[in-house]
Amino acid sequence: MAIREPNERLTLLHREAGWTLRQFSQAVNRIGTERGTPTNYRSSSLHQWLSGHLPRERARALVLEALARKLRRPITPATAGFPATDPFEQGTVDALVDLGVTHTVPGRRAFLGVSLFSVALAVPGWEDVAGRMESVRSGAAPRMGMPEVDMVTKMTDRFAEIYDQFGGQHSRPLAALFLANTVAPYLRADATEAARKAMMSAASFLSYLTGWMAVDEGLHGLAQDYYVKALELAGASTDHMTYCHVLRGMSVQAADLGHGSVAVRLADAAAATSPNAGPRLRAFMLGQQAHSFAVAGDREAALRSIMATEKSLSIAESGPGPFGGYGPATLAYHTAQVRHALGDVTGSVESLMLHFRLRGPSESQVSGLRFQSLIAERQLECGNLEAACVTWGNVLDAYPQVHSGRVDKHVENIPRLLRRYATNGRAKEIVERSRAVSRAVA
Repeated sequence: MAIREPNERLTLLHREAGWTLRQFSQAVNRIGTERGTPTNYRSSSLHQWLSGHLPRERARALVLEALARKLRRPITPATAGFPATDPFEQGTVDALVDLGVTHTVPGRRAFLGVSLFSVALAVPGWEDVAGRMESVRSGAAPRMGMPEVDMVTKMTDRFAEIYDQFGGQHSRPLAALFLANTVAPYLRADATEAARKAMMSAASFLSYLTGWMAVDEGLHGLAQDYYVKALELAGASTDHMTYCHVLRGMSVQAADLGHGSVAVRLADAAAATSPNAGPRLRAFMLGQQAHSFAVAGDREAALRSIMATEKSLSIAESGPGPFGGYGPATLAYHTAQVRHALGDVTGSVESLMLHFRLRGPSESQVSGLRFQSLIAERQLECGNLEAACVTWGNVLDAYPQVHSGRVDKHVENIPRLLRRYATNGRAKEIVERSRAVSRAVA
């Protein structure tokens, strides 16, 4: 009878975490409950795993997430002594279909854990995905060419417009179904190599946009799934620009959720893999690095990066070609986020006010309400109740037209934030309005 070898890598991580077996099992069970799939592992289970018994695949994912949260860094299967999982094991196209169909069926989200952000997410590197096309096979659909690529690109633009005006709760299900029902079959269609790579590139950006919309809904785990598929498709099509764009978007998600070290890692990876380009692209990357460093508490790196962003953008403004919409308004927003993360609340409000003075008329209504909500919250943080109530009043005027999970949370927080001002007439009015509009849009 074969004797199992102890899992030395998992044992080392267990020691580093400083957990007892009971604490380890409790951490694993807690994440299982969060994801809507409760588990009841005990110390004996952990002892078996450390002794070399391989946990079930679902349990492995919970172990990796528990360790990553405790140790504050990504933990891959190989690091924990588990068999490595090939990101292409489930075909990228099949995964997009599954994501689109499963997560647009009413009533199924609750038990799928799609709202949970994972710090243990395995992000495929460029060298792992560049040029890989195994999961995109021909012959299962009619022939596809550049007109279909153009159609997908234009539809992506339309979905972006819907999102900007109405929010992710309306736009994400539409984009997800289009990606699953129309774009995925094109990825399997007969096509020239040029058309196939162009379609994969278009699908990559649409998958990224769908993930961005899922973030707006508050479905952070689902967003990460779309982001990873976008990276795989970008690599398969050798679309370096979209690949680094997606990494940057993943950093934005992590920073906004307060995961500073994860945000820095992703922002640095985005900057490191971005093609050699002009100063606007550098500003696009540097601004997110600055925000990430600030959230991570690295004051010196944050200030150095935001100054470099300003310098790159000043050069870009006199040169050709925008990238990613990055301009003075976005720089002002990044400056506001850096200032707030570093403790300068008053300066953050000033920078957000500058952002709105620099915004163009076609800017996203969703981001406008989010950023106005941030101004109100930070005005209150500075002790300026009257100004905060005026800003919140403007938010509540426009709120019924937008269906955004992130804006919902800002509005839902108003009564809690104004609780101590219950005797103030203006504050009481804002609280009553926020409750009324929340009921109306529920």
